[in-house]
Amino acid sequence: MFKLSQTVNLLLFFSLAFAGLYFAAEYLIPLTLAAVLAMLFIRLSNLIESKGVGRAYATLYCILLFVVAVAVIITLLSIQLGSLAENIDGMERRLVAMLESMKQWVNETVGIKKAEQNKLIKESTNGKSGGMILTFAAGLMGIMVNTILVLVYMYLFLSMRGHIKKFILKLVPKKEGADTTEVIHQTGKVSQKYLSGLATMIVVLWIMYGVGFSIVGVESALFFAVLCGLLEIIPFVGNLTGTGITVLAVTAQGGDGKMIIGVLVTYFLVQFIQTYILEPLIVGEQVNINPLFTIMALVLGELVWGIAGMILAIPLLGMLKIICDSYPELQPYGYLIGPENPKQPKTSVIDYFKKWFVKKT
Repeated sequence: MFKLSQTVNLLLFFSLAFAGLYFAAEYLIPLTLAAVLAMLFIRLSNLIESKGVGRAYATLYCILLFVVAVAVIITLLSIQLGSLAENIDGMERRLVAMLESMKQWVNETVGIKKAEQNKLIKESTNGKSGGMILTFAAGLMGIMVNTILVLVYMYLFLSMRGHIKKFILKLVPKKEGADTTEVIHQTGKVSQKYLSGLATMIVVLWIMYGVGFSIVGVESALFFAVLCGLLEIIPFVGNLTGTGITVLAVTAQGGDGKMIIGVLVTYFLVQFIQTYILEPLIVGEQVNINPLFTIMALVLGELVWGIAGMILAIPLLGMLKIICDSYPELQPYGYLIGPENPKQPKTSVIDYFKKWFVKKT
């Protein structure tokens, strides 16, 4: 009876916590994103400080490095987007032709005449253009404000990490201080390894998608390669979205069926290499979560915090698992979140080559 009551109280706590996360999303998203990114730069900041640089300056160097990296990516995308805009007129004509063909198909299949379709389209978009412009401007302003907040929070988290760690240690008894220190260390380590491995994998994906799309003949291949790679930060959904956008762009560019098949073949080939070589070799199983809870975390993250929730769901769930594994009362939940066979490593092409080489030698 006691265990049942404890489980009910825990479920009630999670329900209230998710409700709070949902209603406080505007405040918590920049704060949480900055905290996760700050964990990524802890090791670099420690390295700079070991050279005799003060913590404030070491933190500032890390923030500047992050800003430069983001600026390089945005510049690369804007350059490629500029070259893509040169062909925008031709793409617009092809899209209009495709729309007319679709209207003709609806007329012949459903029986709705083109005039009625145009009327419905006009009514659905009438009076909304001004609202769309205002919404876009407000969204752009919100992104700028949140970006500044994230950078400020990152600086403060990195510069005050010792103070925050001491605060957490003061919350627990002194005899549990060593165990709590290890939990803090392992929690930060998960975020560092996952994000650094993910960043490395994205760079490799840029190269593979860029080569593949260039061979296929996609216009502005580098732009779509960078786009597909960046969308990889959203597991499962991002790669499908990026490939779908590329297929639509190829169609609008006037690409034939062979080019579309080439894009799809590139996608499946990259996914094969990513699943069986890149992830075991670069990312590994740092988060150590089973597929069921991975998908559940992504769906719940999208419901609570939107795209930002999908990006943060995996590293946050990995940290939650470490906390659960460290306390006996929560270990059943850590076991539930974890993989079914945690001791069995993920088989990869690298493993097959290693076994083959051992047998031959």
